[in-house]
Amino acid sequence: MTKIYYFSGTGNSLWSANQIAHGITASHPDEICRVFDIGIEARKKNIVIEADSVVFVFPSYAYGLPLIVRRFTKNASFNTRYFAAFVTYGSSPLGTLGILNRILKKKKIGKMYFGKIPSVENYLAIFGPPDEKLMNERLSMQEKATEEAVNVVLRQITNKVNTFCPFSSFVSCLFSIGIKIFYRFYKVSGDCNGCGICAITCPVGAVEIKNGKPVFLKNCEHCQGCVNMCPLRVIKFGRVKFGTRGYRHPKIDISQLTRQT
Repeated sequence: MTKIYYFSGTGNSLWSANQIAHGITASHPDEICRVFDIGIEARKKNIVIEADSVVFVFPSYAYGLPLIVRRFTKNASFNTRYFAAFVTYGSSPLGTLGILNRILKKKKIGKMYFGKIPSVENYLAIFGPPDEKLMNERLSMQEKATEEAVNVVLRQITNKVNTFCPFSSFVSCLFSIGIKIFYRFYKVSGDCNGCGICAITCPVGAVEIKNGKPVFLKNCEHCQGCVNMCPLRVIKFGRVKFGTRGYRHPKIDISQLTRQT
C-alpha cells in the first residue's frame, strides 16, 4: 500500500498528489494507493502512518513548511519502509526540505527521498496574479516534475538533502510569528453575498460564515486560498485589492478543494 498525504490551498499540491497516485496505480494495478488531506488528518489525536510507501506533497511557505505540515509530521508515528516528500513551489523552496528532513531524522525512517515540483506562484499579496504565458510554462514544468516523482516512488529512489540553511530557518521563523496575527488583516467588501466558498475550501477550517459574512479565525495557515477561491473577488489581504484575479490549478475543480470532515 502507498499512502499519499497532501496540503493544498489552491490545488497545486492536490493535483500533483492525485497524479502520483494515478501513476502508481497505472503502473501497478494491484497496488492500493490512497490520498489523504493533511488538513483533515491533522485533527486526529493519534496519528499513525503505516504503509509500504508514504508520500508527502505540500507547498513551501516563506522558505519553510506550512505550520500544519510541521505539526502533523512531528505528531505522526511512521511505520514504513520508504518515504518521499515533494515540495511544490512558485519562486523558490530554498531550505524547506531540509527543515522537514530535520524533523524526520527523529522518526527513524530508513529510505527517504526529497524532491521539488515547480508550480504556479499563488501568493497574490507579493507576486500578484500570474500572466497566462508564465502560468502555462509553470504548469508544464509541474506536469513533467510530477511524472518524475511517480518514477521516484515506484523505484523507491533515495537521496539526501542539506539540512543547514539558516536563512530559510530565519524567514520561516518570522513567518511562524506573523501568522499568529495575519488572519486579522483579511478584509471583506460589502459586495460579499455570503456564498461560503471561502469557508468550505479553507484547508484548515479557519473561515466561518457569521451573519452572512466570512470571519477569519486564528488557526489560519495563510495559504491565501480564500482570496484565490472567492468567486466575487471580495476578499483582500495586504496589497491584494478587491477584484484582483485569483488562481486555482486549472485541472482542479473547486469541488475537489471542498473539505469533507
